[in-house]
Amino acid sequence: MTDSNLPHGRDSLTEDLRWRGLIQDSTGLDELRALLDGGSATFYVGFDPTAPSLHVGHLMQVTTARRLQLAGHRPLLLVGGATGQIGDPKESAERTLNPPEVVAGWVQRIRDQLSPFVSYTGENAAQLVNNLDWTGEMSVVEFLRDVGKHFPVNKMLAREVVKARLETGISFTEFSYQLLQANDFFELHRRHGCQLQYGGSDQWGNITAGVDYVRRRGAGPVQAFTTPLVTRSDGTKFGKTEGGAVWLDPEMTSPYAFYQFWVNADDRDVTRYLRYFSFRSREELEALEKETAERPAARLAQRALAEELTTLVHGEREMAQAVAASQALFGRGSLDDLAPETLRAALTEAGLVHLTELPDVAGLLKESGLVPSMKEARRVIAEGGAYVNNTRVTEADATVAPTDLLHGRYLVLRRGKRSFAGVELRK
Repeated sequence: MTDSNLPHGRDSLTEDLRWRGLIQDSTGLDELRALLDGGSATFYVGFDPTAPSLHVGHLMQVTTARRLQLAGHRPLLLVGGATGQIGDPKESAERTLNPPEVVAGWVQRIRDQLSPFVSYTGENAAQLVNNLDWTGEMSVVEFLRDVGKHFPVNKMLAREVVKARLETGISFTEFSYQLLQANDFFELHRRHGCQLQYGGSDQWGNITAGVDYVRRRGAGPVQAFTTPLVTRSDGTKFGKTEGGAVWLDPEMTSPYAFYQFWVNADDRDVTRYLRYFSFRSREELEALEKETAERPAARLAQRALAEELTTLVHGEREMAQAVAASQALFGRGSLDDLAPETLRAALTEAGLVHLTELPDVAGLLKESGLVPSMKEARRVIAEGGAYVNNTRVTEADATVAPTDLLHGRYLVLRRGKRSFAGVELRK
């Protein structure tokens, strides 16, 4: 997969990556530039199966792989069937080891999830690889003799995460993770001619260990770089909401919730996120940034980011449904046109209450939490601020009929312009 209308426009690929802020560390900028701007190279990025799905924190690596392939380079997407059973050490405590059969199931799910992001045809066709294929065949003696002897323990102990764990203790299992990841680079270089590895900046120690190991084995020069960790200006963790992680799996995070995550991006962050994740050219992004600065209330950058990434991850249909749901919930579109699963996902995000019978509208407002009391509910209705399915309610004793239920079970309640909730009738 290549694109003659490259997203980096007037810049070389390396300069475009730097403009977007996608290169934090590198083994040498001149060497990296020669590799990325000098023809087609084979590169790899790894994903450990620590959960049933990737989450938005992985999008930096996924979109970078796509970006490099569009520029003519060949991706090797590694899912860690072996390293996922070991776990990269954390500063806080030992990881819980998942059973091999659980990890194997997650490997397959993540392989399927990665498939749509790159192309598997053409001269630079992507390939999915699993490090269990070579690590699982290696005996303990081979590992210690062929891999372990190339790693000075004093250097391994100097890693910040290892130093943080020396007081509380770190198992040899986690301590050896760096060797396994380094050996992945060597095996991919040997088997596929891989010349480049990249990953998050928290992986820099593991990545450079791999570069050094490949060179010690006399396998030739290889390069590496890291992308920055994605952060939020408000100090909260990127990729988390009140409901937990934002997953790429639509069964774990609905496309509507995924869309809303990006729509709600902080004004201080959205320009940075667009540069990281968008495939628009520099010229397009600079124009969008200028227009957004001139009309911040329109949230043009947030909507552009949400639409592009929802389409990339979930497809155009789900993106269109997410946009339609956002508009409909605020009275700017038809609720009847929303698919049941989209409506339910949107109402779940807003706050969905389950009832076995329907009180009057004032009671619905109270039960949904939009008002604290029946007195307040009647006041809101009298002032014209209560809506059921985007229709204003003006009578204090108004009721709803079974025919008002969307898809035979849902109601959308709104107080004013922006506060809304959902009701599901369960018989």
